[in-house]
Amino acid sequence: MILRTLTAVVLGAVLVATVASAQEVKRYRFAYDQPRTTGYGVVGDVFSDKLKELSKGTMLIDQYPGAQLGQEPQVLQMIKSGDVDFCISASANAATVSPQAGVMSLHFLFRSEDHLRKAIADPNVAKAVREMIEETVQGAHVIGLATLGLRSMYGRAEVHKIDDIKGKKVRVQATATEDTMFPAYGAQTVHMPFGSVYTSLQTGVVDFGENGINVYLVNKHYEVAPVLSITEHEANNSLVWISDKLWSSLTPEQKQWVQAAADEVNRVQPAKALDLEHQSETKLKSIGVKVVRDVDKSGFVKVAAPYLDKLANDLGPHAVKIQKLIGAIQ
Repeated sequence: MILRTLTAVVLGAVLVATVASAQEVKRYRFAYDQPRTTGYGVVGDVFSDKLKELSKGTMLIDQYPGAQLGQEPQVLQMIKSGDVDFCISASANAATVSPQAGVMSLHFLFRSEDHLRKAIADPNVAKAVREMIEETVQGAHVIGLATLGLRSMYGRAEVHKIDDIKGKKVRVQATATEDTMFPAYGAQTVHMPFGSVYTSLQTGVVDFGENGINVYLVNKHYEVAPVLSITEHEANNSLVWISDKLWSSLTPEQKQWVQAAADEVNRVQPAKALDLEHQSETKLKSIGVKVVRDVDKSGFVKVAAPYLDKLANDLGPHAVKIQKLIGAIQ
C-alpha cells in the first residue's frame, strides 16, 4: 500500500512537471520583409538558434519572412502595439518612428565593406543605437543591429560617374537623408514600397533602384534592371526590434537571454551578410548581369562629404554621437 502510494505520488509529480514544462515553452513571431535567403534570414536564424540554446528550448522563434505580416512600416506599428513580438527594419524605415535613426543611412558614412563590418559589430555603436530608441520611441525597443551590405544602383543603363544619374528618377527610401542626397547628385527621387520597385523599373516609372546586391538578386530585380553599378553610396543597415509588451512580460533571466541572442547577431551577422553579397555578385555575373565595378565615386563623395556633419546635426544629438562613433572606427 505504501509502495503504491509512493509510486502514485512520484508519477503525479512527473506529470505536473511535464505539464509545467510544456506550459513554459513559448513561441514568438519574428517578422521581416525580405526573403529568408537574404541577410535578414541570417539574422532570424542566428537569433532563433541562440535564444533556443540559452533558454533550453523554452523560447522558440517562428519566422515570417517576405512581408507575410506586412511591409516594414506597418510591422513597426504592430511591434509598438504588441501584435508582433520581434521584427527587423531597415534603418531608413526605423526613421519613420525615430527620425534620428536616419544617421545609419548617411551617404559614404561607411568607407568600405570592412569598415561597415567592424562598425555594425561594434558593441558601442549598438549600445548607442539602443539608447537612441529608448529615448525616442514608445512601445518598442531595439536589441541589436544587422547589415545587408552596401547599397548600389541598378537599372538599364550603366553608372560610371555622378553625371550618369543627373535628371534620372531613382526609387529611394522615404527619408530626409535620401531626399537630400540624391537631388544633390542631380537625380529625382521617387518614393514607393519595396514591393512596387520591380514593376516600376519594368514600366519605366523609375530609371534606377538602389539596394544591396543580394536583395537585388533574390527579388529578381535584375530581370527588369540588368545593369548593377557598384556605387556603394550607403549601407543597408537594419535594426532588430522587440515589442515593449513582450519585453515587459519577460523575467530578468529571459531578458538576458534575448539580449545575448541579439548580441550574437551583432557579432556574427555582418560577416555572414557580406559573404552573401560576394556570392550574389558571382551568381549575377554567371546569369549574364552586367556588373559595373569601375564606378568613379569621387564625384559622389565630394558632394556627400559636407552633408555628413550637417545631416547628423540636423537629426539630433544621438545621431551625432553615432556618426562620431562610426567615423572613429578604423
